[in-house]
Amino acid sequence: MKQLSLDNLRTFVTIIELGGYNKAGELLGRSQPAISLQIKKLEGQLGKKLFDKVGQRYQANADGQWLFEEAKQMLAINDDIFRHLEQDTLRGRLRLGIPSEFASRLLPSIIGEFSVRYPDVSLDVTSALSRQLLNNNKRNDFDLILALVNPDEPMEGELLIEDELVWVGDNKQVMNTNNLSLVLAPDGCVYRSRVIQQLKQQTKAWKISYTNADLYGLIAAIKQGLGVTALAKSSVPPELDIIKNKRLPPLGKIKICLFNQDTQHPQVSLTLADYIRSRIT
Repeated sequence: MKQLSLDNLRTFVTIIELGGYNKAGELLGRSQPAISLQIKKLEGQLGKKLFDKVGQRYQANADGQWLFEEAKQMLAINDDIFRHLEQDTLRGRLRLGIPSEFASRLLPSIIGEFSVRYPDVSLDVTSALSRQLLNNNKRNDFDLILALVNPDEPMEGELLIEDELVWVGDNKQVMNTNNLSLVLAPDGCVYRSRVIQQLKQQTKAWKISYTNADLYGLIAAIKQGLGVTALAKSSVPPELDIIKNKRLPPLGKIKICLFNQDTQHPQVSLTLADYIRSRIT
């Protein structure tokens, strides 16, 4: 018997409610290609096109509008089941460690949805560099950690995806590749280490023009034309652009891993882990 993916239906409903793929992706913490793939899978399973292209936008057609109403009911029933059965069992305090660039993409959707479903769970979120979160003296301060790991490093956690590292900047700003200006996080940042490692292998001049541990500080500096940076492709914020310039060296891959610590609230931790996993993979 055929079964529809509730995750795909939730994405479909979100697109219509917010008025576009990009806005849905921002809320759900997913890239536009990932959103498009979910809709293609849904359309393939149903054997129906759900959207028509009108100008530069996609609008739900008659089948899409009908499915929209049905899907909302299905999602409501699903959410009510979990709310009823889990509200009494999921309670407590959960300490989450997460890099700031992922916090900006994931937390808006996760916190809202998770908190509504599990009102008795208190989320204590810390944003920091992956190296700091995984430090032996610090990691026991967290129940759940999302962190970046270099491909050649031993991995203790669950591999969610092996992502591409990309150059990121503002396409409206002029970039001088012969004397490259960099906007980076402080020492200990995986991105910073990889950028410097790759640039040292070439002869072009470069300099670090601005340092800030906070993603929003880096975004502001880039918008002011102070330079470019590097991020995991899945974490690039909508305010910035992926730079495709053959004069910039490739940065390779990075592992995005989830570390589920031994906690006193394992069911709470596992449930939030499922939320994070669904937004990244």
